[in-house]
Amino acid sequence: MVPSSHRRKIVLTALLSCFWLLALGFGLRSLFSYENTPGATGKSPESWPTSSRIIRSADHYNLVMLAHPYCPCTRASVNELAAIMAQTQGKLSAYVLFLKPENSSEGWADTKLRRTAAAIPGVTTLTDLAGSEARRFGAETSGHTLLFDPKGRRVFNGGITASRGHAGGNAGESAIVALVNRGETGHSSTFVFGCALTEDKDAAN
Repeated sequence: MVPSSHRRKIVLTALLSCFWLLALGFGLRSLFSYENTPGATGKSPESWPTSSRIIRSADHYNLVMLAHPYCPCTRASVNELAAIMAQTQGKLSAYVLFLKPENSSEGWADTKLRRTAAAIPGVTTLTDLAGSEARRFGAETSGHTLLFDPKGRRVFNGGITASRGHAGGNAGESAIVALVNRGETGHSSTFVFGCALTEDKDAAN
């Protein structure tokens, strides 16, 4: 016969195991929900905004990404941008605009993320003071990417990752590569996964 004290230990162990599994399941569910919840998107212009200070190329497609320099999710978007540039082989002019709040310090936006983007061949990084360009392009979430054809018409609007912070093949990347290389149209818009461009982030990057 099993002693009552031993039975209590078995029951307690079983209960603790159940609670642990429930907590794990809840945590994984919350993480999955977070990773797959898209960010907000504003109203993006259907053609290149004439008020933008970026000089649009009339000979190439033009890509614009709006980014928060401290958003960890945007690392994946920058990695996907590198893949896009490698696949389009000089047919695309790309700009990544990094937010810099108006009253922030001089080097606030000089992060590892920005330096990674600047190292991609064919990509120009610029400072978006107080988010003025983000407003012109209708971007509210870091990683929001727009593609314009040589005539300045918007042909793609959205994100280039399949979920928050996850690099790899996705509809946005495929659509941009197909448009630039072959003029094919597919997904003209996708969800954007990233941090809000208005978030006051100051963690190391």
